[in-house]
Amino acid sequence: MPEQKQSLLKSALLYVAEIVQVVLISLAIIVPIRYFLVQPFYVQGASMEPNFVDKDYLIIDEISYRFKDPVRGDIVVFKYPNDPKQIFIKRIVGLPGEKVKISGGKITVYNGEHTDGLVLDEEQYLSPYVYTSGEKVTTLRGDEYFVLGDNRNSSLDSRIFGPVGQKLIIGRVWFRGWPFDKIKKF
Repeated sequence: MPEQKQSLLKSALLYVAEIVQVVLISLAIIVPIRYFLVQPFYVQGASMEPNFVDKDYLIIDEISYRFKDPVRGDIVVFKYPNDPKQIFIKRIVGLPGEKVKISGGKITVYNGEHTDGLVLDEEQYLSPYVYTSGEKVTTLRGDEYFVLGDNRNSSLDSRIFGPVGQKLIIGRVWFRGWPFDKIKKF
């Protein structure tokens, strides 16, 4: 009888050890992926409608921008410059070193390639008849981006809080996982 108890105890300990081992291996795989490669993000608010709506579940690619710089049109998730505890989602319109002018509903970008200005007329991601309100001229430093929401009338963006420093950018939107009828890779 004592041998049977010892055998059962030994089997139970081996079982617990296996479970601990599986949990540790899983954590060793999942934690680096979650904290250094991708992370989930829920859209809150209407600033990116109709492209992203409240409660959309997105996967954010955190690693791409370690190897390449963001480009105009990228949809990024970043820490709000005035309160880094808040996370925002917007689209990049102005790149480092450029001058962005918003006037008369038009966005004009000035840079080395377009010294007379490039008017962003065809923003295919916007709903028809979207008007970019405000009168603003912003010159971006070497590490700053100008971001706007796709729903320009309901967006707290660079027109109000100014440029976003590269260090505040968490990553770019890579994949929409919810709702199922809108699953898409970006």
